[in-house]
Amino acid sequence: MKNNKRNPLLLLPYLLLALMLIFLLPFNNLNETKEFTYNEFAKKAEKMDFQDVSMGIGTVTIEVEGKYKNNKDEDVAFSATLPKTDENIEWLQKTLDSGKNKVKVYEPDDENILLTLFINFFPILLLGGFVFVMFSRMGGGQQNKAFEFSKSRAKVQGNIKTRFKDVAGADEEKEEVKEIIDYLKNPKRFSDMGARIPKGMLMVGPPGTGKTLLAKAVAGEADVPFFSISGSDFVEMFVGTGASRVRDMFKKAKQAAPCIVFIDEIDAVGRQRGAGMGGGNDEREQTLNQLLVEMDGMEENIGIVIIAATNRPDVLDPALLRSGRFDRQITVSLPDKKGRTEILEVHARNKKLAPDVTLENLAKRTPGFSGADLENVLNEGAILAVRGNRKLITMDDLDEAVDRVMMGPAKKSKKYSDTDKKLVAYHEAGHAVIGIKLEDADMVQKVTIIPRGDAGGYNLMTPREEKYFHRKKEYMAQITGLLGGRVSEELVFGEISAGAVNDIEKITKIAKAMVRVFGMSTLGPIQYADPQGNVFLGRDYNQGAAYSGEVAFEIDQEVRKIINECYDECKRILIENRDLLDLIANSLIEEETLTSEQINNLVEYGTLDAPKQDVEAHEETIKEQDEKMKEPEVIEQPVEAQESIPTADDLPDSEE
Repeated sequence: MKNNKRNPLLLLPYLLLALMLIFLLPFNNLNETKEFTYNEFAKKAEKMDFQDVSMGIGTVTIEVEGKYKNNKDEDVAFSATLPKTDENIEWLQKTLDSGKNKVKVYEPDDENILLTLFINFFPILLLGGFVFVMFSRMGGGQQNKAFEFSKSRAKVQGNIKTRFKDVAGADEEKEEVKEIIDYLKNPKRFSDMGARIPKGMLMVGPPGTGKTLLAKAVAGEADVPFFSISGSDFVEMFVGTGASRVRDMFKKAKQAAPCIVFIDEIDAVGRQRGAGMGGGNDEREQTLNQLLVEMDGMEENIGIVIIAATNRPDVLDPALLRSGRFDRQITVSLPDKKGRTEILEVHARNKKLAPDVTLENLAKRTPGFSGADLENVLNEGAILAVRGNRKLITMDDLDEAVDRVMMGPAKKSKKYSDTDKKLVAYHEAGHAVIGIKLEDADMVQKVTIIPRGDAGGYNLMTPREEKYFHRKKEYMAQITGLLGGRVSEELVFGEISAGAVNDIEKITKIAKAMVRVFGMSTLGPIQYADPQGNVFLGRDYNQGAAYSGEVAFEIDQEVRKIINECYDECKRILIENRDLLDLIANSLIEEETLTSEQINNLVEYGTLDAPKQDVEAHEETIKEQDEKMKEPEVIEQPVEAQESIPTADDLPDSEE
């Protein structure tokens, strides 16, 4: 909750300004005071009508101040200085003292010296204080003072509550960092053995996979301070600022050792040197140089571990990755099905889930999701449950949440014409038929013709089995499945639409990767492109093509050949299963959304619902399987007769 109370110190500049104006206000009338010379006052004094006159008799002079009436009967302030003589004193008393006015006589030496000093110097002090406060405010106060540019921006956190139990789906990664925890707790064990713990660890992986969370869990398990800073916090407009911040960060880390220093997005400061389009002596490179020097200057086993994270390791400077610096690289990958289930269980701790919610089934539907995506799915499901005034999060809420994360919210208000609705239905039905009939194609989980985002329809298809390596046959099946919508339009309507633009983009990307990266063509096992697909402008801008024009022509031919083969295969399958294509399309027109169970029923029985006897038989089978799993399994191992091994006594005596 935001604090609406204002800091009283913020009013100090305005208070000083008001006091200065109030103090200087009386001086505005100085220009209206008439100052007489001695001779001028001596000539006019006897004709003037004085009011409220005072006379200060000093050691040498006489100061006369007061008011007099002018020709317009207005009061005019005046002042005059006369030499101190007995004649002047007598004359002034006689001239100034009249019936209406009594002259006031005082001695200036009797005035308060402190008051005089205060009156003389207070405006200067007031102005100086006002200027100081204004310059402090211009400098940003405590958060951005002019003399704190060189200070480290690292945030220090102590008593970290995050533990390994909060990091799910990264078992191998946690094993890699366990020895760091042992080292931070007892570094003497490693130094006694002569072991050198890595100074730096680089965590590499896609966004949202939990790199920062894992680093914080290491600090929590080891119970050490956690310094966190972003790579962009080092770089400033002023040259040398980043290097100063690096020095200050390592200085503070040494004072707080043992500790962990976490640098997020290190590619912002650790990019390859000499890869700029202009000069190479810029602020970022100086900061990187200082970081390299500081890591070299760290003594072994002093209790400081530098952990960095990035999703662009290809642009990092080689000197940053050499032994003695970030010499241990940990890849934090996207979680598999088991990891996604564990991540969902972690994020579901504070969620009120309905009894029908199965996180394992939800994990099956979300291949390729990172930990951050899965957390977002559960959060979206909770928001949908609140929006629907439900007390529990249902599976329908989570199903809708997955669709929202992948494609955006459903545009239910957008209405199709009958022609467009039929076109979209056959397009999505074409994808579904290929997924059902082609062995290596992705499985159909859900089909809908309700628009989401820029897509007119949506077909959720997941791999039958998650693999690390894919065969050429599987890539061909994936292309064939993506062509299902376009080929279906051509078969049914005799023309094609622009609805397959996203499918064509994916098809082209897969086919090019098969030819240029994976070597899955007649060109042989030769790579003609960067397998990661990342381009570093400063490094790769001036590089020419890695192959000749003739090879480029052959690549285009191979890409076209792969797509044409998949196109013919897709067309053959849809022609052979035209009845199933029409059945799914007509069901989509009526229902708008079909689940995997309904699609399976259409394939098996031709209806959306399975016959009652089959449903009862299926439920009975599941019940028997559950009861069988509850019964303890007793395995009897047969006792086999052991063959006796002859000894030396059993052998017959040898004949001589």
